[in-house]
Amino acid sequence: MNAEQRHEIFRRLSVAIPNPATELKHNSTFELLIAVILSAQATDNGVNLATEKLYAVANTPASILALGLDGLEAYINSIGLYRSKAKHILATCQTLINEHQSQVPNNRAALERLAGVGRKTANVILNTAFGLPTIAVDTHLFRLGNRIKLATGKTVLEVEKKYLASIPVEFMQDAHHLLILHGRYTCQARKPKCVNCCIEDLCEFNAKEYH
Repeated sequence: MNAEQRHEIFRRLSVAIPNPATELKHNSTFELLIAVILSAQATDNGVNLATEKLYAVANTPASILALGLDGLEAYINSIGLYRSKAKHILATCQTLINEHQSQVPNNRAALERLAGVGRKTANVILNTAFGLPTIAVDTHLFRLGNRIKLATGKTVLEVEKKYLASIPVEFMQDAHHLLILHGRYTCQARKPKCVNCCIEDLCEFNAKEYH
């Protein structure tokens, strides 16, 4: 796939998805951070249902910390791995209070020192909250990178690096959400909706076996 084809792919995606954004509901960078931590192995809809109730009573590091472990678990127990996530969230809240004046840091190193925050979560925060041109490779981006041949690789980091090296600069800011939404609603894992795909003629994936 050449540079012209990659540019056209993102041009078409940006037309098809004019307002690419996370589907995790949040009103602050802190709320986004907690939602992203909860979203591991969970759906955005499931996270939104839990955080809607949680944020109504606690949406700052101090107020969530005040809930305690049992209190926090009661709000997020519908989400997979909620016990370990609750411990990570409480530890993160304590770190934010102790080291960052209750504010979410805007650099990778500090983010990755927070409990429950790995490279992918840090990239989401850097891109979505702080507007940095990063790529968070989740299951959708990993699948699309290899399927469409935009960024092939056997590891998440390898795919991330290839995305960063190949995505046209003008689309870098929105690329993360363009690809997530395309993967979530069109280029799905088991039955990609190729007949409805705006980039089908540019895709190098043969989906005949799915039809």
